[in-house]
Amino acid sequence: MTNVDLTTGLDAARKQEIKEIICDILEIDEDEVTETSLFKEDHDADSLRAIEILAALERTQNVTIDQDDLARMVNLEGVYVVVAEAAKN
Repeated sequence: MTNVDLTTGLDAARKQEIKEIICDILEIDEDEVTETSLFKEDHDADSLRAIEILAALERTQNVTIDQDDLARMVNLEGVYVVVAEAAKN
């Protein structure tokens, strides 16, 4: 049985894959980012990186994410929720 996060509905493997993608784009080590650390404030991400993250997630997670959802994608926790919602649509 897979370990599914009841808040987002994402399993641990999918969350790990999303984290790896984000860390690669932000050029940071995985141990530097937490679910609540802020991409912009804590990791110096700019709006171009946010667009890169959105595009990479759409491509790898087979979802369509509305650009309005970028405002909610400020940390891993927000990204998990947005990806989970997009996967349901």
